[in-house]
Amino acid sequence: QVQLVESGGGLVQAGGSLRLSCSASGGSLSAYSMAWFRQAPGREREFVAGLTRGNEFTYYEDSMKGRFTISRDNAKITLYLQMNSLRPEDTAVYYCAARQFPWATMRSDDFDSWGQGTQVSVSS
Repeated sequence: QVQLVESGGGLVQAGGSLRLSCSASGGSLSAYSMAWFRQAPGREREFVAGLTRGNEFTYYEDSMKGRFTISRDNAKITLYLQMNSLRPEDTAVYYCAARQFPWATMRSDDFDSWGQGTQVSVSS
């Protein structure tokens, strides 16, 4: 397991943008498959975007396609989620997740390490 810390959440107007960051304390994320999930009050945790261990493939939930972009920096220290055209329904706590092994599925059970989350609030 790795210790993950998210940042970059905040309050934004509908149509605006935010960039979330996720870093592993004391190390690189290069050896891990990575993903972003989100959870709104009263709802189950939802897959947002995923990135394979070698950055070969990206995956997005349908509602995020064309609006969100997942990436890793050149040093592979930080994972990002660029969020554009935000909608009120995007309001949730966003979590960074890491998997020690190659990409499996978008299920939360496939990921071993989780950050504490960062709040994203989108106003209408």
